Amino acid sequence: MSINISRAKPYIRDYYNFVAYYDTDLLLRKISDYLSGNLKEFHFMDQTLKERRLFSEFPPVSTREWEARIFEDLKGADYDKKLIWRTGEGFSVKPYYRREDLEQLKWLEGMPGRYPFTRGTHTNSNVWLIRQDIDFTDPASANAHATDAISRGATAIGFDTSEIHSAVDFKLLFHNIDLSKVSIHLHSAASYTKLLDYLGAYLKSSIFDSTQLKGSLDFDPISYALLYGRFYVSPEKNMTEASALINRANQHFPGLHVLSVNGSYFHNAGATAVQELAFSLASGNEYLAALHEKGLNASEIAPYIQFSVSIGSSYFVEIARLRAARLLWAHIVNQYHPESDDAGKMIIHSSASGWNKTIYDPYVNLLRSTTEAMSAAIGGTDSMSIDPFDIFYRESNEFSQRISRNQQVILKEESYLDKVVDPSAGSYYIENLTASIANATWALFLNVEDRGGMIEAIHAGYVQDEVEKAAAQKQADVAARRTIVLGTNHHPNTGEIMLDKIQPETFTAETEEGTPGPVKKLNLHRLSDAFEDLRLATEIHVDAGNKRPAVFMLTMGNLAMRKARAAFSSNFFGCAGYQIIDNTGFTNTDEAIKAALSSEAEIVVVCSSDEEYAEVVPVLSIGLKSAKPAINLLVAGSPKDIMDHLKASGVDDFVNLRTNLFDFLRKMNVKLGITS
Repeated sequence: MSINISRAKPYIRDYYNFVAYYDTDLLLRKISDYLSGNLKEFHFMDQTLKERRLFSEFPPVSTREWEARIFEDLKGADYDKKLIWRTGEGFSVKPYYRREDLEQLKWLEGMPGRYPFTRGTHTNSNVWLIRQDIDFTDPASANAHATDAISRGATAIGFDTSEIHSAVDFKLLFHNIDLSKVSIHLHSAASYTKLLDYLGAYLKSSIFDSTQLKGSLDFDPISYALLYGRFYVSPEKNMTEASALINRANQHFPGLHVLSVNGSYFHNAGATAVQELAFSLASGNEYLAALHEKGLNASEIAPYIQFSVSIGSSYFVEIARLRAARLLWAHIVNQYHPESDDAGKMIIHSSASGWNKTIYDPYVNLLRSTTEAMSAAIGGTDSMSIDPFDIFYRESNEFSQRISRNQQVILKEESYLDKVVDPSAGSYYIENLTASIANATWALFLNVEDRGGMIEAIHAGYVQDEVEKAAAQKQADVAARRTIVLGTNHHPNTGEIMLDKIQPETFTAETEEGTPGPVKKLNLHRLSDAFEDLRLATEIHVDAGNKRPAVFMLTMGNLAMRKARAAFSSNFFGCAGYQIIDNTGFTNTDEAIKAALSSEAEIVVVCSSDEEYAEVVPVLSIGLKSAKPAINLLVAGSPKDIMDHLKASGVDDFVNLRTNLFDFLRKMNVKLGITS
């Protein structure tokens, strides 16, 4: 039976959504009767349907019953330690959520496109702009790459405008680009006021209505100060320029977001998801407050601010964070009494994280950025850009640019993520995660406000110090392998050589400008930097004519244990770029010693069971050390009862799950004469 449900009244459509709970055929017949006029009234709680409820043979299970079964299965283990996830963002996540967990979240209720915009700023779609950022500064070259990107699916373009000095330059930059269909983002201008002068002159000469232009400017004095240690001129003069830009936009460029809040800088300095959001909101509030004091009302300010965020690898957290961001920003703007609730609509540009990307095993970056793009799309971003997977070690090429663009095209055209508004709505987990992030973010936001606001907080170094603490903890977790970075601190491709592929200009930190300023700078870097330096040091050592360090897996005894420990140790030392010499197993110590010495390996790792170590390791130690005193003899595992005995017999160290991977490999590099 085919029914055009769009003709039904709203409460009929609501009823239709309950199809999973009721007899489908009966429901469709009743809807058909109503639409044909045979049924005059359609009761929501129709008794017939109540009697025909599906799955009634399955009685409801209470939370108390679930918890009782969980405690039974835990067999005395600590519930909190085993099942509660304590995030780096400062809140806890339960192992499961139920309908009753939504009862306390009434403040999250609301329709898509309506205040407080938790469920998105659109009413009937989840559309976003596919943005590609062009690296070229020469207007003609940038235009050529931009027009190609647009022809291949991009609907927004980011331009570096550092070389735009006239309306003529804009003519070259926008040649053959239909500005009525493509959104533009202009960044890196020496003066955004002058840039608008050039832009206005170009649009006037090309007879294009400037009110139809869509896009944004990257004017963000607070982020500039965090990057370079000082404001453009001073906070006061920056706010005066911001006021002028907004007045200009109100008159001539209503579709241009002339102020930016670059939360992505916090992310790529190692901030937590909550820190990035809280500090971004604090920056936005700083602009609101300063411009409000200059006589502008919230409805004149907020719509011209665009928030740029980086999306990390915690899939559900990032979905919930975008929802929480809109909710909190709407609340902040509402405190300034705007003329309309719509002033609180948060404009979000999302970019895939740079913090978690790697130069080793770079194709894994595609997997990371794809899930990040999904989070951004499901979370309801307004525009999105994904850096090419190889941009972290070389200039991207046509292939990597096309792949990064097509990741979004596929999410739209094949996965239809742009069709459903707030697809995560109603998820007990996502709704509660949204609330947890909102609460944690709001607490940190208020902390910044108590310190006098964002500008005072960065002058005091509070924001930078908090981000550094978070980054240090994340790096410590990677060093100890509590956090896995695939291909870097776990499952490395030991045959991969990257030294000859790295273009030095892409492997440097943010360029400093001028003399140090009064503001402590954010340290932008990547989570894998330290490990990559270790491995590159090995490659440089070999490139200088030295032998590549080799690790010999001396496997004996228990088959399962020797294979498991050899695999662990191969993985362990592969992270430093050492040569791994694995073996199928030796039947006696003489054979093993002979093979280890003939391999000329600098490191020998004995892989067997704890029970066999006491007998075979002292014999192996005597044979290896007497022939080659400088050899590094290690034991895989943690045989606590005999560790002292094994050390006394000549064992240099042990490698196991509790070993700090980074510290151990760094010390080994030094011992082998490999310097960074």
